[in-house]
Amino acid sequence: MALEDLQKQIEYTGILLEPYLDWTAEEGIPIVEDFCVDLHGVETKPWARAGVDGAFVHLKGRGDFISIFLYDLAPGARSAPRGHLFEEVIFVLSGHGSTTIEMADGTRRSFEWGPNSLFAIPLNARYQLFNGSGSERARLASTNNLCLIMNLIHDDDFIFRNGWRFTGREGDSAWYEGGGEMSTVHRNLNMWETNFVNDITSFEMKSWNQRGAGSAHIQYCLADGNLHAHVSEMAVGTYKKGHRHGPDFHVLIVSGEGYSLFWHDDDKDLTRFDWKHGSVFAPTDMIWHQHFNTSAQPARYLATAMGSTRYPFTEEKRAIKRGVDVNVRDGGNQIEYEDQDPRVHRMFLDALARNGVECRMGNFTDESAIPR
Repeated sequence: MALEDLQKQIEYTGILLEPYLDWTAEEGIPIVEDFCVDLHGVETKPWARAGVDGAFVHLKGRGDFISIFLYDLAPGARSAPRGHLFEEVIFVLSGHGSTTIEMADGTRRSFEWGPNSLFAIPLNARYQLFNGSGSERARLASTNNLCLIMNLIHDDDFIFRNGWRFTGREGDSAWYEGGGEMSTVHRNLNMWETNFVNDITSFEMKSWNQRGAGSAHIQYCLADGNLHAHVSEMAVGTYKKGHRHGPDFHVLIVSGEGYSLFWHDDDKDLTRFDWKHGSVFAPTDMIWHQHFNTSAQPARYLATAMGSTRYPFTEEKRAIKRGVDVNVRDGGNQIEYEDQDPRVHRMFLDALARNGVECRMGNFTDESAIPR
């Protein structure tokens, strides 16, 4: 059979299926697909399965492994009790409430959350979300790997109605109260193991200047899971170094304001996206990108991906974790300040001037050589 005839046959018979996208279409809630999305502005509608309003957010650079759900709880609302065979890392965009998780032995653990809280549900544990306010809505963003699981198994009864319990992932009871355990991992980076972080905008981080001037960083291992999470901070008047990696890293802004630049090697122009709290984007496969803080306060972002520091999942993710801050001239995927396009720093100086913020990059960049 000729290749053209085979392609037509595939098209006609619908052989090329993607169960996850088919499933999302059948759930009957809004689906947003874009490069960068303001999660505060996404329309939500009643989601029967979750028992609250919801939406799906499919970013262009999401890859094959993870995506985002939005849970939008009306005042006093509660989600339907459920468990499932996919992992979730949940960030609280707005509102106050609580989560109750049922352990394998029948005991329950509950914790209260507010804006900028971060938590994870142990795999297949039954849980409920509660909006604790009688007047304000609560909106939560769930990074999850259902797309991987659904495309692999394509049986939602098995995923949502499976009774097997993963007791090893439940963690210490203190980890549901903000407790945890710190360890130093590769390249002197630090990882906090827990199930719940009350506020990631105030969580203490460690310096990581290899990634950028005044940069700080902390990695999380949540519910002993495969989903990666880390928080990075840019000091006032600074920006990160340009870098690139594979798809599926979802970058969600949790404090400050600024912008990011994106480009491929053969691009003449730089693409810019401005961001603030609630903005989320996922750089597409191996696109260069760079993040800039233009506000008068430190800017933090939460990055999630498939492949945690403990369980990298793929060889590609192991390589990223071994060499994320290695200069491109040495075979890595990071551009040092002295090698970056001069336009990058000029744009930053102009943005700071408009906001009345002083640049603090003088020790890292020769500003006298920057064209005006």
